[in-house]
This record gives sequence, C-alpha cells and structure tokens, in this order.
Amino acid sequence: MIELRHLKFLAAVRETGSLTAAAARVNLTQSAASHMLAALEHYLDVRLVERGRGGARFTPAGERLLLLAERVLPEMEAARADLRQLSNEPPAELLRIAVECHTCFEWLMPAMDAYRELRPEAELDLVGGFHAEPLTLLPENRADCVIVSENRKQSGIAYFPLFRYEMVALLPGDHALAKRSYLNAEDFAQQTLITYPVPDRMLDLVRRVLKPAGIDPPRRTAELTIAILQLVASRRGLACLPHWAVESYIERGYVLAKPIGRKGLWGELYMAIRSREKNTRAIFAQTLRQTVRTALPGIKLIDAD
Repeated sequence: MIELRHLKFLAAVRETGSLTAAAARVNLTQSAASHMLAALEHYLDVRLVERGRGGARFTPAGERLLLLAERVLPEMEAARADLRQLSNEPPAELLRIAVECHTCFEWLMPAMDAYRELRPEAELDLVGGFHAEPLTLLPENRADCVIVSENRKQSGIAYFPLFRYEMVALLPGDHALAKRSYLNAEDFAQQTLITYPVPDRMLDLVRRVLKPAGIDPPRRTAELTIAILQLVASRRGLACLPHWAVESYIERGYVLAKPIGRKGLWGELYMAIRSREKNTRAIFAQTLRQTVRTALPGIKLIDAD
C-alpha cells in the first residue's frame, strides 16, 4: 500500500533532486531508502524514479504520486495542528505557513528544516489547498505567515522582504525562437502558453507583459513543474518559470531558457505576517533569507526596510 513515508520520501526527492540527499532528509540510510522505493515500485508494478547521471528524474507515474503528496502532506500537517489545539497543549511556537506560488516548496522546505534546528521546540505546518486571497488567512487566524509576490499595503499586515528572481521563457531546443537573444510579448502571440492552474493576476508574464501588449495566447495548465517542463520539451507550447526552479533542466539541455525583454522579467517574494507579530517572526524571516542566499542560483535579496 502507499504510505505517508513513501509520499514524504518522493517529496524529498523532488526537493533535493537526489535519492541520497532525499534519504538524509527523511532520516533514512541510502540503502533503506532504495529498498523502500524498490518495494513501492514492485507493489505498484511501475517505475517511479529514473536514476541517471543528471540526478533523479520522475516518470509520469512518479509525477502522479507527487501530485498526491502535494495534496496529502499539507493536509496531514494541518490536521496535526488541529489535533494539538484540541488537546489544549499548544507548542511553544506554532508557525502555520501558506504559499502563493507552486515553486515555493522547493526552497521553503529546507528553510523550515533550518528553522527547526534553530528552534527545536517550534512546530511548523503548511496550510494546504489553493487560496485565491491568501492574505485573508492572517486576520482569520488560519495562517501565521504567507509567502506572496506583492507588498500590498493592508491594515494589520506587515511584510518582510525576501528576494528577487528572474522569470525565464522556456522552449524546446529546436524551436524557431531558439536563436533569439530574448523574447518579447509578441513572440508568445501564436504559441500555447503552459502555466500552473492559477488566476492570471498570479502569473507575472501574463499580468506584466502579455496583457499590457493586448496578447492572449492559447493556454494549457499543469500542476507540477516537471509536467510543465515535459510539455515544453514535447513541443506542446512555451512556459515561463523562475530560473532557479529549472536551472538543472536547463543545464542538461532538457529545455532552453530565454530572458523576457531586454532587461529580463523579475519577480519578488515577501513574507506577510500580522503586524503585531513582526518582532516574533523576524528570526524566521532571517532564516528564509539566509537559506535562499546559499540555495538558489541567481536570486537577489531585497533590502530590508
């Protein structure tokens, strides 16, 4: 049967890109992790992860289980938090985190691990599900911090700046636009745009580049980053993702990356919290900044106020 430990290990493989690193993340020896994965693949009678020189790569079956992990693991964490509240034994520090972007988990999970080492008594949980207005989780006390892409002034909410990152256009290596030094809005007009299934206001390319130019290309959506990359590599369309999230695939020549505009398209991330808790959340924000500085290529920290 499929167990939580299987989903946690597969999620760790996605976050680290390595079976060895994933085993360490979930406190298993490499041998034990390999045996667990082999037993799961034998039970399902399908290969989940391909092992190669470029690291671990998920098969379509593995991607399907990753989608299950993305849904189940945050729900389990939320349930644990609810049960703790019902037991009337709250932890010394409870930090429930909601994210606005699909790719945030790749750097957020290591940052959470680093914070647990710093504050062993702290309980960190992920708020599951997609939230059209994630900032509303703060005044409703359904989350303690939210990772967002804009610093929108709102009463009762304060922000810690995190980092800037470049969004790049992704296309197959033999695409007609492959020789261009950068892409403009017009280059997307006749292309299918592959995105996450989120509102347009959460897509920097659409909101800041395509809509101002009056361009609305055909769309296709996928929930997993690897699924978007496979669609691009299969010549099903173009995509726009953070460079740090796809760097390993670009280096292997799986897809080709191009800047968007002469100066590139840059996004930003902030941590939103309740204003009255700004002092108590400062250490977690500092941990996030320190972690991404060493973990993510090409990002630029945003100067703190």
